[in-house]
Amino acid sequence: MTSSGADSLTDVSSLTRPQLRRQLRKARRALTRSQQRQAAEGLYRQLAQNPLFRRARHVSLYLPMDGEIDPQLLLREAQRRGKATYLPVLSAWPRTKMVFQRVRRGEKLRPNRFRIPEPHINPRQQRKIWALDLILMPLVGFDDQGGRLGMGGGFYDRSLAYQGRRKAWQKPVLLGLAHECQKVARLAVASWDVPLQGTVSDKRWYIA
Repeated sequence: MTSSGADSLTDVSSLTRPQLRRQLRKARRALTRSQQRQAAEGLYRQLAQNPLFRRARHVSLYLPMDGEIDPQLLLREAQRRGKATYLPVLSAWPRTKMVFQRVRRGEKLRPNRFRIPEPHINPRQQRKIWALDLILMPLVGFDDQGGRLGMGGGFYDRSLAYQGRRKAWQKPVLLGLAHECQKVARLAVASWDVPLQGTVSDKRWYIA
């Protein structure tokens, strides 16, 4: 598989979720540093001037790991424009909970139990997920119907489960970020999966 998307998976019907997750993680880890840097720059070009990003005042991003496409150029741009930026923070207890905490330029971070850098927990700097304008989410696989395959921990799905209890909701807008090689023809949808409004790669947008 390559970052061009030409070798992205098309028939995944015979694969279990763990099998598909392993294949797609392997594909993104195979990208070279140069390809990762080019992908990060391409992602920035796709999003930085888009109205969804420009108008959002409270934006959640993530710090990349395991070959994920890197949104840190967007993080710095959001901070330069005076937006409030947030990172997901794992709760010590319950261990399945994730909150969103404001992060400022130059703030010191620490590794969580998955070795992902995050701010020191400070409830006064946290914001309810439904009060965010835009969440830029990592993923392992995606399709053009809004399907998202995550790492398997379910942190985002649990945090967003409230949406299933609302007849109508406006925010946050949920966008997945990915390399082209992470696209599949169609993902099987589980009952707990929260659909995305779209996915943005370094090459293009996929609007659900």
